[in-house]
Amino acid sequence: MHDTILSLRRKIKIAKDLQSVVVTMKSLAASNISQFEQSVRALDEYYHTLELGLSVCFRGIDSARLTIEKAKQTDEKIIVAVVFGSDQGLVGQFNEIVADLAVKTLSALSGKIKVFSVGERIHSRLEGTGLLLADLFTVPNSVKAITPLVGQILVASERHNNHGEVSDLYLFYNRPIAGAAYAPVSQRLLPLDESWVHKLAKLPWPTNNLPELIEKENNTLKTLIREYLFVSIYQACAESLASENASRLAAMQRAENNIKELLNDLNIAFHRTRKDGIDEELFDVISGFEAQTRRNKRIKEGNDL
Repeated sequence: MHDTILSLRRKIKIAKDLQSVVVTMKSLAASNISQFEQSVRALDEYYHTLELGLSVCFRGIDSARLTIEKAKQTDEKIIVAVVFGSDQGLVGQFNEIVADLAVKTLSALSGKIKVFSVGERIHSRLEGTGLLLADLFTVPNSVKAITPLVGQILVASERHNNHGEVSDLYLFYNRPIAGAAYAPVSQRLLPLDESWVHKLAKLPWPTNNLPELIEKENNTLKTLIREYLFVSIYQACAESLASENASRLAAMQRAENNIKELLNDLNIAFHRTRKDGIDEELFDVISGFEAQTRRNKRIKEGNDL
């Protein structure tokens, strides 16, 4: 009986320690969600500035040149797909759903597909799917670490692009939605979407003085497109990180609820076992007292005879 009580106490202590870890992870996940969402909002003004700059360039370019030249594309074109996942677990179906979307989308495309995996978990998930896994990147652990990652992705994309051959560039990631939920999305960055280009070309300038291009048109456009790619990949990464932490927060909430139920059951079992032990000890005392009473009574009766 004594060993059982000690065992229950040990289990209760372990459960409480685990509960403390879960609460800490919940707080950390909630804090991370906030900082990654703020980083996305901080890009809004800069992204709008980029749109204005691109609109000026697109106005002076013939519509046939607004998108990547499709005539140069062949079946051997390079398709680079960046799939954002996680390095760590405890994120539910976070990696599975974005991997499934990437496999389904890329399977319908023609060309040489090269996949950049951001996160060991998503990399493992994509293995065995038939896709060529070209590069593996570490998931950023802070907002400051996103910028170096985006730079590495852009450099790797250019490295895999064969001698100026036109590339398609796709992003696959989880985007936060209402509440603590998220949904997998795909985004094609290259070639530029024609409807998006025409929309930007018609974007009104905020003042009456229209700007003019000082440098060569192509150089300015290429610079702005590189910035557009940078901002788009940065935003995708930040939204993926916010979704990852939202998924982890939900998982930790479920874990906390389970631990509370476990602690409740353990406490009930502990008090029941303790009560049974006390009752058994009392029963032994009472039985001993009654036995001693009967013995004393027999001895007394014997003396009387």
